[in-house]
Amino acid sequence: MSTTARASLRLPAVRASWVRPILLANLVGEVLIVITGGIVRLTGSGLGCPTWPECVPGSFVPVPHQEQGIHKFIEFGNRTLTGMVGILAILAIWAVVTHWPKRSRMHWVAYGVLGGVAAQALVGGVTVRTGLNPFTVAFHFLMSMALVALSTTLVRGAQDEESGPGELLVHPLARTLAWGTATVGGVVLVLGTIVTGSGPHSGDAATPARTGFDPRMVAWLHADTVMFFCGLVIATLVAVRLTTRDGRTRRAWNVVLLVTLLQGLVGYVQYFTALPETLVLAHMVGATALVIALTYGVLALRRNPV
Repeated sequence: MSTTARASLRLPAVRASWVRPILLANLVGEVLIVITGGIVRLTGSGLGCPTWPECVPGSFVPVPHQEQGIHKFIEFGNRTLTGMVGILAILAIWAVVTHWPKRSRMHWVAYGVLGGVAAQALVGGVTVRTGLNPFTVAFHFLMSMALVALSTTLVRGAQDEESGPGELLVHPLARTLAWGTATVGGVVLVLGTIVTGSGPHSGDAATPARTGFDPRMVAWLHADTVMFFCGLVIATLVAVRLTTRDGRTRRAWNVVLLVTLLQGLVGYVQYFTALPETLVLAHMVGATALVIALTYGVLALRRNPV
């Protein structure tokens, strides 16, 4: 018996009816941290708390005499949510380890979420202390996307009681195509952060930070990659439909295509309407939804994937 399995026997077990709600709450928390982070950036509140880990020197919470006004509360709210996400990550470990003491793959994913939350807090501190360096901000967002993917994996794994990986449900070439599509999706996300870091929404209206790239050039590069990604999603969907009879696998890739098309539409509309804040936030939410859909799509290629 593994060390983790032995440790789980000494912990009070989570009620079976609580396991999936806890894992879903963990995913929702990761999504909310992306949304609140987007609000911080779009309202120019990135330095609402100008230091870290304190909000201002001598206080971990905002103080009345701060010059940052409403921005201090927006940034502090995002920091507070990080603590809640950390608690949810600990609860997720407790749920996974005690409910599935022998599913080591699920254990490691849950540990990865907690480790990622801790690392994310540190990166957030570096982001503040470097004056919202656009590349650090981009890395901060991409880490959130990785945590969303890990949290989605836990939610999907909770649908099975047996450990994986199980039987492959599609042709191996379809699996390779799906992984290639997910990889290009990652490239799309990276380029999206570069576009944002080159545009008007720097995160702090007082001290705007930019990557130095031409915004139009990187936006076109991002758009071209999105078109390539759309083609790969369609190709993967066709390959999946031709090589599997599993309804869940087909539905997963139908959702990937739908989210991709909606995200592309929002992206083009925001570009041609001079990047209004509400559409930029909707695009960030869409990116999160795309990560969830892609994660589900890749996991749906097998029975008991985790």
